[in-house]
Amino acid sequence: MKPMQLVLFLTAAVSMALAATGIAMDGSRDKAAPIYGVTIPEGYRHWEMIAPAQEAAPLDELRVVLGNAVAMKAYREGTLPFPDGTVLAKLAWKHVPSSEFGPASIPGVATTVQFMVKDSRKYAASGGWGFGRFINGKPTDEAQHQTCLACHQAQVKNHDLVFTRYAK
Repeated sequence: MKPMQLVLFLTAAVSMALAATGIAMDGSRDKAAPIYGVTIPEGYRHWEMIAPAQEAAPLDELRVVLGNAVAMKAYREGTLPFPDGTVLAKLAWKHVPSSEFGPASIPGVATTVQFMVKDSRKYAASGGWGFGRFINGKPTDEAQHQTCLACHQAQVKNHDLVFTRYAK
């Protein structure tokens, strides 16, 4: 192998090894949410939409819930409980009236991105689900994550702890 080819090969190998461990080339590390260790999944913005939502005051947000391929298959087939490997993403923005069309609303500033990850062994103590809540790509504090499970258990225990229904 020529010296330049060797340098390129080693650079690629190191980059792949660092990516596998969650360390970026700039030295930063993927940030995991407290309690559950959930991280932001790669490519989640390209997942399919499960349903939109609007949250009233005090949050006053527009939201959309996306699902990975496992989630979408479960929703389409009406599978409950959701299978391991299901990942749901909730994107939220401040609700803003459209300046161009009065009755319409548009997304304002992004508020949070939240994830639910189904792994019945890893998250056995929390109904099989791990939760992650992020603002500007960084996980929120532990106190905010503690509210996730309690709310889901209180409100949607009979729907495998999932609020969102499929908008067909």
